[in-house]
Order: sequence, then structure tokens, then C-alpha cells
Amino acid sequence: MNKLTKLGASALCGSLATIVSANAGSLSVTGGVDVSWSSVEKSVTGNPIGMGSNLTFSGSGELDNGTTIALTVAHTNANVYSNTNVVLGVPGLGDIRIDQGTTGTGIDRMDDVMPTAWEETWGTALGTGLDLVEGVSSATNIEWTPSMMPDGVTARLAYTPNFGTKNIADKGLGGDGGAGTGSGYDVTLQIGGDAIGMTGLTLYGGTSTIEESGGTHTGDPTEHTLAATYAVGGFTFGYQWSQENKKVHNGVSEYNNDMWGVSFNVNDDLTISYANAESVQEKDVGTSTTLEVDSIQLAYTMGGASFRIAEASVDNSKYASGTANSMDGTTISMALAF
Repeated sequence: MNKLTKLGASALCGSLATIVSANAGSLSVTGGVDVSWSSVEKSVTGNPIGMGSNLTFSGSGELDNGTTIALTVAHTNANVYSNTNVVLGVPGLGDIRIDQGTTGTGIDRMDDVMPTAWEETWGTALGTGLDLVEGVSSATNIEWTPSMMPDGVTARLAYTPNFGTKNIADKGLGGDGGAGTGSGYDVTLQIGGDAIGMTGLTLYGGTSTIEESGGTHTGDPTEHTLAATYAVGGFTFGYQWSQENKKVHNGVSEYNNDMWGVSFNVNDDLTISYANAESVQEKDVGTSTTLEVDSIQLAYTMGGASFRIAEASVDNSKYASGTANSMDGTTISMALAF
């Protein structure tokens, strides 16, 4: 995307302007818009026309000791800030990211890494309700990416002092996140093919633990995931397993997910894909339910414009059985980047 505007460091904020006064900082704006038409068979969907307007503000600066500072504010659909974070790049230590707790840190980075031409399998108009790992990403958190790892290996450690509290304003204090809710941490590892001598292969692994007590909880809830993708020629193949153990009695106790996908780059502009996700909702009391969703997608890029279409099908949407929760849908989208 092209930078639209550059401003002085004073445009970031008073404190940032002070610490980077010796080195000029900048704030850039990138953006885009996408419009869509969605339909769901045998359902009353109302108005099928959708629009997403997206702006991302990116600020940067550098201290005299070489520490870099990066600010990102993502402003997405319906006037919502979806992601705000500050990243400190400390020489010899790595990146330290302070995140508002909306998306994209910890194990949530790996909630679904399957190859697709456009969206995740569950990310179309059907509203599947698929439960995936998220860890501390749903709370304001601090994430450390150490720089001393071997080439091709990326490790991250994310921590929140109180799970469930996010978007805390300047000098504010978040709530307690509910009775019994405490701290949480995620550990993730990504290994590229060059590190293991197999070009095109990428391995993912992550674990999360949230402190939780009281009520029906029998211990601290945990989440885990393992995944692999392999790119060869124009093809990319992927498989992922994930699990959420909620540690509860008399309710939903666990989710077990299996996902796989394959994408093919026909050329530099055209990509097609097929992906499938199956999720089993386990109950310690009552009947377990299996949700399954698959999607065929096509994406074509022409300059700054992208045209995408996704055909998706879901059985037992939101883990509810019955014909009303099994449906097919189509989403067509055009996006423009500025």
C-alpha cells in the first residue's frame, strides 16, 4: 500500500514526540475498501450488500541507543479500532509489544494458519461460530519476541496480568475480568524450512494457560495447537490441530479441532483453494456435537484491485444440530487498496 500522509513525530503523541526528538519520527496512513454481496441458501438474510472501510495508522521513531518504536492503530469496519499496539525494538533483546487485547498476539496468531485464497474457511457470511484458540490475545497484554533465536526460528512469549480485560485507556485500570479470573501466558514457536533443512516447510506450535478458579472450574483452562504448511511449486498444503480444555463441570468441557487446506497459485494474479475444518464440542454432561465447515475460494488481483469469491458450507453451525444449522453460502467481494 502507498503512504498517503507523513507527519512529524509530534503527531503521534506528546510522550512519543519527547523521546524521539533527536530523531524525527513519522506517521503514515494506508487504507483500503472492500464491498461484498453475500447469500445464504434457505435463510432470510436481509440486505446482502456489505462494505468494509479500513485505515491503518503506522508511526515510527528511534532513540539514540538504537531502540526503535513503532505504533500501529487499525481502524476497520463500522468505525471500530480492531488493533492498537506499540512495539519497542530493543537491540540485543528483541521486540516488546504492548497490545490493547483485540487480536493478533500469543497463540491467537496461530488460530488458523491453513492456506486459502482469501479468507479463513469459517470467515465468510455463514457465521459458523467455530471455536478456535485465542489465549491472552483477548486481554491487554505484553508480548516478547526474542532476537537471539537461530535463523528461521521465531519464539514469542505473551503475558497478561488479568485475563478478560482489554482496551484499557491511558492511565486507566481494567476490571477483574470476572470472579476467579487471573493472569495468563502464551508460548509460541514457528520454525521455517531453512532451519530444518527442508525449504517450503513451516512448523507451528503454541500453548496457553489462563489462571481461573471458582465456580465450576476444576483447574486452569489451557489451549494448544500444532500445525504444518508445505509450499512446493504453486501449491501450499496445510494441516492443523488445536484444543481448548475449559476445565469445567456440568458444561462444555473441551473443543478439539482438525483443519486442513490446499491452495494453488495459477499465476501471479490468480489463486484457488479448498479448506476444511472439523470441531468437536465435548460435554461432560450431555451429547457432544461436531461442527464442520468447508470452503472453495478464488482470488484474482489486478493492480490495486482484488476480486474474491467463496463458496462455503457448514453443518451444525454454532454447535447446534438440526437442518436450520446446516447451510450453504456464497460471498463475492471486490477490494481496492490505496
